[in-house]
Amino acid sequence: MPKSLLIVESPAKARTLKGYLGKDFKVEASVGHVKDLPKSELGVDVDHEFTPHYGVIRGKGKVLQQLKKAARECDVIYLAPDPDREGEAIAWHVAEEIRPKRGDKPVYRVMIHEITKKGVLRALENPSSLDANRYNAQQARRILDRLVGYQISPILWDKVRRGLSAGRVQSVALRLVVEREREIQAFVPEEYWNIDAVLSGSVPPPFAVRLKKIDGKAARVGNRADAERIRSELAGLAFRLARIQRKEKRRNPSAPFITSTLQREAFRKLRFSAKKTMTLAQRLYEGVDVEGQPVGLITYMRTDSTRLSADAVAACRDHIRATYGDAYLPPKPVAYRAKKGAQDAHEAIRPTSLEHPPKRVEKFLDLDQYRLYKLVWDRFVACQMKPALFDHTVFDVDAGPYRLQASGSILRFKGFMAVYVEGVDEPPANGVAEEGRVLPDLQEGEVLDCREVTAEQKFTQPPPRFTESTLVKELEDKGIGRPSTYAQILSTLRDRAYVKMEERRFVPTDLGVLVSDLLVKNFPQVLDVGFTAQMEAELDRVEEGSRDWKELLKNFYAPFARSLERAAEQMENVKERREPTDIACDQCGQPMVIRWGRNGFFLACSGYPDCRNTKEFERLADGTIRVSEGEKTGEACPECGNDLMIRRGRYGRFVACANYPDCRYTAPVGTGVACPREWCPGELVEKQSRRGRTFYSCNRYPECDHALWDRPIPRECPECGNPFLVEKIYRGAATTRCPRKGCGYKETGD
Repeated sequence: MPKSLLIVESPAKARTLKGYLGKDFKVEASVGHVKDLPKSELGVDVDHEFTPHYGVIRGKGKVLQQLKKAARECDVIYLAPDPDREGEAIAWHVAEEIRPKRGDKPVYRVMIHEITKKGVLRALENPSSLDANRYNAQQARRILDRLVGYQISPILWDKVRRGLSAGRVQSVALRLVVEREREIQAFVPEEYWNIDAVLSGSVPPPFAVRLKKIDGKAARVGNRADAERIRSELAGLAFRLARIQRKEKRRNPSAPFITSTLQREAFRKLRFSAKKTMTLAQRLYEGVDVEGQPVGLITYMRTDSTRLSADAVAACRDHIRATYGDAYLPPKPVAYRAKKGAQDAHEAIRPTSLEHPPKRVEKFLDLDQYRLYKLVWDRFVACQMKPALFDHTVFDVDAGPYRLQASGSILRFKGFMAVYVEGVDEPPANGVAEEGRVLPDLQEGEVLDCREVTAEQKFTQPPPRFTESTLVKELEDKGIGRPSTYAQILSTLRDRAYVKMEERRFVPTDLGVLVSDLLVKNFPQVLDVGFTAQMEAELDRVEEGSRDWKELLKNFYAPFARSLERAAEQMENVKERREPTDIACDQCGQPMVIRWGRNGFFLACSGYPDCRNTKEFERLADGTIRVSEGEKTGEACPECGNDLMIRRGRYGRFVACANYPDCRYTAPVGTGVACPREWCPGELVEKQSRRGRTFYSCNRYPECDHALWDRPIPRECPECGNPFLVEKIYRGAATTRCPRKGCGYKETGD
């Protein structure tokens, strides 16, 4: 009979650990959290020191029975959920439920940072007790999020529509997206001109120079007339190479991955969402079968530290010497500073062993797992290599009162770039790529021949919309949330339809703008970026033991409660908004007004209820309103060949021909999820019940009557491989789960 019980949160991790531990250990999984606040009520007694009322999560009774039985049969209990605050909460709640009531059976907490045999045995050799400070920090965060989400959301239901949600961190992230969109809309482009010349000297090749200064001052050419005048003058002047600057430039490798940089780089290079990146990283951390043995390939992936263990660095240096040679190996190991405010609780994300290079384990991984693992591997190896060296040359060319300039860099030594080069979020706005650009070997003072002078009109560009990478960076820079929360924040914004994605960039929807504006006006403190960042710092202090969690909640809640009372009375009731327009109803001639409904803003006849005519509309850049023709699907009408559009009607969204009324083809909106019945070739499509509730059914009805209420999502279940997941929104909280019977995979968030 096993003498020790090891409890982890993931069945996948449990399977891996069983392969490392002998018959003296029994390994069980809690399958995530076992206790939580109730879904149907606040679950926090604000009048009695914010006492939380936790309950066993529905469906976890059998799991706890199994854990209790295993605990009775073993002499020692080790709790080993993930080594972070949330893992501490899981460990704490498991201990509360299974701790023996009699005797002194010891219960230990172990922190497994890398799931290798060596890493697991090391953790078991150094057990600790449950950390009340870490647990209270997580508990305070959970209660804060519950207070905000469960008390603001009902106000939004009353004033806007049911099913909406507010979140302490998600709403601040939404505010950033909305404010960026307003910056873009308010941006006024400024005209400017680039003046370039193609010159040649005594040695080929010819090279291009760009105007930089006029009479010693920065050149600013803002209109066509000035540009043409300067171009004409330059064409008649003599060009002289006034100065040559040559110097060596060093480019240092990037630090090893932390959570945020892994998410950003996986988006830039692999086009992975933050959620997908974290799901794949979790699998690589928990273990995959390699040649019949379970192996955790990377260290723990929720970290803000760039610290590396001495053993890992030594192994990396041996690998560099053997693979690339001593020329690529720095004299000393390279160390990286953690960012200010980093908790530094775990190592950076790295391979657990240099004995598992990507090519060797590729056949044991799926394509996406392999691509992410290779990214982690390459970044780790590169971070311990020498800098890349460039020969950088700058030519300053004079022509009368004008100074023009050319620059070029030649890669002389690849260094770390032989392995890895970090991606970029945005290309330089007005820059010219100089890497690899060859300049001829000329001498100062040479007179140059002018082959061509051109003037090119340009306009300044607004700030770009956020991508997942740049929004993660913005959240990190402003101290909003923590790396482990970024993926959930971004997913929630999409799942709540507060944003839509256009060319992989966040664009706020009308609903997102409306909700953000209402929250900023009525809850200015909660939506304040600085306040939210300060709250994260306060939670860090709770974990450190220098801040009382109940006092933190008390200081937050007093002003928040007053804001709740005011908002309940003073927040605008958007359901009653009637914004007049100059558009006449095409059925009765009365003016149409902008109203708010279940599907957002729409045009409605002011003669309602006598006239029930409605239209979709769009706001133009100058603020005027025009009737919208609908959203193109990118597909052609099967009956007439015109574009198919997504439109809204009394019964929800539908696909219609742009050639209506001449062509009356219509179809339901597809979900991209195939009908789960094996014999059916149909697709699940969006429909609406007689009572206006959206549901999803097979498009081959009545031949196939498969239907479900929860929205199908074309994403494979990471636990069982089911081809799709489903999402349910209840009281403003979304739960994404696997619909396959017997699979308990679930993603939740308030």
